[in-house]
Amino acid sequence: MSHMISSQLRVGRIFGDREAGEYVYMPAGEVGLPEPVFVFETDGRCEDVSLTEALRLIRVLGLRPVCHPRLGDSSC
Repeated sequence: MSHMISSQLRVGRIFGDREAGEYVYMPAGEVGLPEPVFVFETDGRCEDVSLTEALRLIRVLGLRPVCHPRLGDSSC
């Protein structure tokens, strides 16, 4: 399952929880990089995270594909 989520993240899919205001996504500027940086957004703050950490956050927080209030359906 993490391979599927990883693939979705790499093409710009945003995972999140709108009620909690938590989102994980890959910024458009990271597309095509061998080791892209991902963003964990919560409480109005953004933190850079690795793919491993992004996948962990998605799993632990139960994040699902969502429409981001500012970015829409895709970060790319």
